[in-house]
Amino acid sequence: MSDAVASPAKVYFTNLRTHGKESQLDKLKRLVRRAGIDQIDFQNKFVAIKIHFGELGNLSFLRPNYARAVADVVKELGGKPFLTDCNTLYVGSRKNALEHIDCAYQNGFTPYATGCHVIIADGLKGTDEELVPVQGGEYVKKAKIGQALMDADIVISLTHFKGHENAGFGGAMKNLGMGGGSRAGKMEQHASGKPSVNPEACISCRACERICAHDAISFNGTREITLPNGKTREIPVAFIDHDRCAGCGRCIGVCNQDAIAADYGAAAEVLNCRIAEYTKAIVQDRPNFHISLALDISPNCDCHSENDTPIVPDIGMFASFDPVAIDKACVDAALAQPAMPGTELTEARERLEAEGGLTEEVARDHFRVLHPDTAWSAMIEHGEKIGLGTSVYELIEVK
Repeated sequence: MSDAVASPAKVYFTNLRTHGKESQLDKLKRLVRRAGIDQIDFQNKFVAIKIHFGELGNLSFLRPNYARAVADVVKELGGKPFLTDCNTLYVGSRKNALEHIDCAYQNGFTPYATGCHVIIADGLKGTDEELVPVQGGEYVKKAKIGQALMDADIVISLTHFKGHENAGFGGAMKNLGMGGGSRAGKMEQHASGKPSVNPEACISCRACERICAHDAISFNGTREITLPNGKTREIPVAFIDHDRCAGCGRCIGVCNQDAIAADYGAAAEVLNCRIAEYTKAIVQDRPNFHISLALDISPNCDCHSENDTPIVPDIGMFASFDPVAIDKACVDAALAQPAMPGTELTEARERLEAEGGLTEEVARDHFRVLHPDTAWSAMIEHGEKIGLGTSVYELIEVK
């Protein structure tokens, strides 16, 4: 990377306060126009609005009304918008295009509500992909990106900013890089760290077995437990076959006993670097614009079929041409907020403090308190290194 100091990227911000003459949706439209979205030539161009439709049962995903506001602006500027995402690697309500569209519609993202259609970018089974060379890529030479996302003339990321159990936080780069990868692309990004089971912590609930899309988890082993009456018995314990495992980490998120963890300490950094490189593959050589809404900031991804209460107060809406800068601005804003009482964040802080793991550095970082094994800063730093954007930004408030 050059020793020259990067020019600050412009990140535009508005809070969520409104009055009788302007709704939050009006305010969002005003924000993106103030941020310069009309500098892009939208006339008769296909415009992919990359969004997360939310897993069924999750209620923290962005309301479809926000997607409608962005689609309306695109159409006013002459573009042809569509909402898009790629199929998931794990078992859930979005693992193929039919179920994915059903999920999107059930969560309110119908053409009638949003003013545009839903297209699942990597097709029916998640195999419709384009191999895209990554300019400056170190970990990924050719990213596997959903075909419809690559067929678009312009890309807009519309992101719910939140915590994330693997990446640390979910922002514009997570939305685009991981979300825009085909199923094989998601496997490639996750493949560095395959999880293993601590048999002493496993209670044989089999939640991990049910969530695994690759039949990698079996219950062939046993361990002895002591019952409340003092008697003992053998229970099955989980084992993960690394030859079958795709390294998606979904079993880690679903295990309530913390019995499953990734094997490699460097995996989190590599994952975040790969997310940055996948994002570069999607946005390089064509117009792109990024919107992040920092509200209902849940501790985990909207991929969960549930959502816990927000960990910090609602912050506002951000817009920028730079995906690295907008992520850094959202992180900085979130870390400046107090932890909401009675949430997973405060409980995690108390647990770390009791275990002696709450160092001064970690204590200042809500996302590392929540997910100590994550390395979110690697995504920012690597994004800068490969020329995706800059972490140096000027925050411009739109009142």
